[in-house]
Amino acid sequence: MIEVSRLMPVRPDRVWAVLSDGWTYAGWVVGNAHVRDVDEGFPAEGTRIHHKAGMWPLLVPDVSVVTAVAAGRMLELTARAWFFGRARVRITLDAGGAHATRVTLAEEAVSGPAAALPDAVQAAYLRPRNAEALARLQDMVVGRTSRERGGPAGTPG
Repeated sequence: MIEVSRLMPVRPDRVWAVLSDGWTYAGWVVGNAHVRDVDEGFPAEGTRIHHKAGMWPLLVPDVSVVTAVAAGRMLELTARAWFFGRARVRITLDAGGAHATRVTLAEEAVSGPAAALPDAVQAAYLRPRNAEALARLQDMVVGRTSRERGGPAGTPG
């Protein structure tokens, strides 16, 4: 799996609050343009996020399915990558101190043409894309935490 990680200035429960809200995915997942529906009970195993992928006007209806979950610590999904196949995406949270979380996003193609690509080729695309996704996730988590505490944007929690 191709991995990227980021140390975020918030507790793991704050990150999990965003990850466990399927409606936030279009805000931080690169390539996810619009969430159409989220199964009740998300992120329980087997639940789905129904979304559109791509860029307007070329939006493709898609679905991501939760394949494993350890509440507050790990979420794994199978996501379709259009005609490229399917990918396994795993997000893990590790406490990085009193008010910090190491978030690791790992992804690998598991079917379709993309699965035949060498790891180095997959990494050239996935590392920058997933680093951007973690930066967006951090902005969302820190902004949400600041608003809930009544502080200015960017105040860690």
